Amino acid sequence: MNNEIKRVSKKAGVKEIRVHDLRHSHASLLIEMGYSILLVSERLGHEKVETTLNTYAHLYPNKQQKLVEGLQNLKIDPQ
Repeated sequence: MNNEIKRVSKKAGVKEIRVHDLRHSHASLLIEMGYSILLVSERLGHEKVETTLNTYAHLYPNKQQKLVEGLQNLKIDPQ
């Protein structure tokens, strides 16, 4: 697979990526799609969820604002 990536990257004239870069992009996409860090951690095979969180915590700054907006938009049905 590495040889194929090298060949295609060279042919396309772009910087070569590593298989690990694909893994990182996959995890980042799942987080951006809103999947829980626990599910992402399990998918990556990390023994501890902290490993995943420490690696991908930088992707969460905008999540706090989305959380606040979600709570503010929550409609409570008074009965």
